[in-house]
Amino acid sequence: MKPVLPEEFSLKETSPKIAGSRIMMGDKLTYTYDLVEQMEYLYVRVVKARELPGKDVTGSCDPYVEVKMGNYKGVTRHFEKKSNPEWNQIFAFSQERLQASFVEIVVKDKDVVLDDFIGRIQFDLSEVPRRAPPDSPLAPQWYRLEDKKGEKIKKGEIMLAIWKGTQADEAFSEAWHSDAASVSGEGITKIRGKVYLAPKLWYVRVNVIECQDLVPSDKARIPEVAVRVILGNHAQKTRILKSVSAMWNEDLLFVTAEPFEDPLVISVEDRIGANKDEILGKCVLPLHTIPRRFDNKAVPARWHNLEKHTIIEGEKKEIKFASKIHLRICLEGGYHVLDEATHYSSDLRPTARPLWRSSIGLLELGIISATGLSPMRTIDGRGTTDAFCVAKYGQKWVRTRTIIDCGTPKWNEQYSWEVFDPCTVITIGVFHNGHFHGGGKDSRIGKVRIRLSTLESDRVYTHSYPLIVLQPSGVKKMGEIQLAVRFSCTSFFNMLYKYSQPLLPKMHYVHPLSIIQIDMLRYHANQIVSARLGRAEPPLKKEVVEYLLDVGINIWSVRKSKANFHRIMFVMSSVIAIGTWFDQICQWKNPITTILVHFLFIILVLYPELILPTIFLYLFVIGIWYYRWKPRHPPHMDIKLSHAHAIGPDDLDEEFDPFPTTKGSDIVRRRYDRLRSIAGRIQTVVGDMATQLERFHSLLSWRDPRATALFMTFCLFAAMALYVTPFQVVVLFTGFYVMRHPRLRSKLPALPFNFFRRLPARSDCML
Repeated sequence: MKPVLPEEFSLKETSPKIAGSRIMMGDKLTYTYDLVEQMEYLYVRVVKARELPGKDVTGSCDPYVEVKMGNYKGVTRHFEKKSNPEWNQIFAFSQERLQASFVEIVVKDKDVVLDDFIGRIQFDLSEVPRRAPPDSPLAPQWYRLEDKKGEKIKKGEIMLAIWKGTQADEAFSEAWHSDAASVSGEGITKIRGKVYLAPKLWYVRVNVIECQDLVPSDKARIPEVAVRVILGNHAQKTRILKSVSAMWNEDLLFVTAEPFEDPLVISVEDRIGANKDEILGKCVLPLHTIPRRFDNKAVPARWHNLEKHTIIEGEKKEIKFASKIHLRICLEGGYHVLDEATHYSSDLRPTARPLWRSSIGLLELGIISATGLSPMRTIDGRGTTDAFCVAKYGQKWVRTRTIIDCGTPKWNEQYSWEVFDPCTVITIGVFHNGHFHGGGKDSRIGKVRIRLSTLESDRVYTHSYPLIVLQPSGVKKMGEIQLAVRFSCTSFFNMLYKYSQPLLPKMHYVHPLSIIQIDMLRYHANQIVSARLGRAEPPLKKEVVEYLLDVGINIWSVRKSKANFHRIMFVMSSVIAIGTWFDQICQWKNPITTILVHFLFIILVLYPELILPTIFLYLFVIGIWYYRWKPRHPPHMDIKLSHAHAIGPDDLDEEFDPFPTTKGSDIVRRRYDRLRSIAGRIQTVVGDMATQLERFHSLLSWRDPRATALFMTFCLFAAMALYVTPFQVVVLFTGFYVMRHPRLRSKLPALPFNFFRRLPARSDCML
């Protein structure tokens, strides 16, 4: 039975007013975003102006536009000495908090002391038309400006488009928002919502075969050569061989991303002293010239010329030919480049698009709102948060707009992804935008993972997920995020077929990578993804990408070790329960049940063809029985499963200690001693397992001649007896003996156990 979580950390089902859950209002049946609540906006698009009258002494003007609605005001950028400016800016005013009945657009002339009034125009909100996608955008029109008395001025027109819409409007993402009125200038670009595509990652395999006719600087000695391969910030080196024509035949693997930027640099180095190498030759290969392969077929190997550069009188002189190196290089398209942990990966497709299967469905996510967010900064003595969300599934990352100065933000943004495998996970993180306060770093608030295979098809899940983080002070709830999730299956049979296929592409099994290679390549893939996404505008910063990709999850901690141990014990509890039940049968705790088990045992022995059907029928009945407790909601972060509710301060301090450690020698010594104590217990268990296995091995090894002779004699007589005794009789006799009544049992160990425990092991040979 799953442990009950405290109410604070539990998942809560919600009932938002969304069309997807059939809680609709008005015309929401035609609403495009059916997984989020409809938010009404007034959009004003300021395109350009013409023939603006001059207000300066020189007869020119520096125009800009103010869009006023209630207490909110949006301002365009200004142009110097330009009477026909073009702004093409969009303003979105949320009608949730506004009480105004009209909107005013004012054109002003930028001045040093006081800005001059040029003209204005007003619109009654009741006369503003409504637009709903997929209607085409509203065409802007020219309007004659008016003076402060409401009379048309002789010269000066402005081109505008004004309409009512929702967040489904195409202009929503690029617009200035009234809930971010305090942000201006370049800061507006830092708070906008965007969709990002992560770079397409490739594995680069470099098979270093051999070198010929190497020419060292000291021809009297045999060079100690190795090949160093560099791709971007990642370098690897072959083993050192002592020869002028060395042969390695070693594979070196790298990660790169499209578009290819860094070339592959291969150099042959001679170890001439301690930490001192001499380059015997170098070649540079652009990645776009390297062949691609989609299967395990070998690509042709090629000889490449090594070039050597020497410096003579301060000038670099190129030697066209120094030696040759034999390489087999290819871009591996048959692998999936692992940039996430495999057990909650969001994409499992190979790199090469020709190997992709058709999609099996569509995942839709509605990011509705958040409540109770912990304050991340202080304004005028009160705590507040500038929150935004980032969701990652496959190559597509999405970022909502930042809601400024609000602990209960409402985003109501909806996104969708194609699904190619149901056994994948979508990750949603909530962050505080550190562009304005916080030194430029985005602070994590919490994240949610949802496994698609736990969702029913075409059902809308609306829940409030707790945002739980582990801090140096302990586990803390940072707030809640309200999400709506729907997984729509387009091909039911293709989805079922996926369950019979390997989790990873074929190349991972035909030519598998080692665990060390996977960890190293995952680290470099994370670095590439975070660097590329950090170059977008607005950037997805490194701390955001690494938090969603769970960089550093493999670093050891006492808490994770305890949590994994309890996970194993929870899974093994069913096996332990069966063993306990069978022990009660053997002890005759319930005589009626024991007698029934005896009858069932006799039937299965006499009719062995019923054994497998009985087992499968029993498993089917158990599945039907447990259907009553089928989970009704997606999984979420569990503090008890993570063992975060009972972690001590020293364990927390150790978990948040960076790698390598920054602690003093006394703390490191104490933790090392504790680690030795834990490792000592593990060592004892492993030693006991080795002892039992060695005892099995010693049955026929003649290490104990008397024990081996006794065992061989027993085997001879047992073989003769089993040849003449029907197998069913043997099984019946063995079963009745195991389940015999306690009065026929002895408290002393049985003879086979006594004999086995007396067998020798090799523990007495250890130092």
